[in-house]
Amino acid sequence: MAGTAKGGRLAASQNKKKYGSDFYSRIGKMGGQRGTTGGFAAGEEGRKRASQYGAVGGSKSRRRS
Repeated sequence: MAGTAKGGRLAASQNKKKYGSDFYSRIGKMGGQRGTTGGFAAGEEGRKRASQYGAVGGSKSRRRS
């Protein structure tokens, strides 16, 4: 059952039983606190860059309205 949606749900429930119901929020918090780069859109220049690249990607989208 490994690698299936059902297996993932069973693994998640087992982790929550074993380590507490807040297991995933705790490990996510640890990862966020250890980050040092600030992410793609960090700072003023980064926000401009993210906006520009988002517009480029949006204009190339294959989805129709």
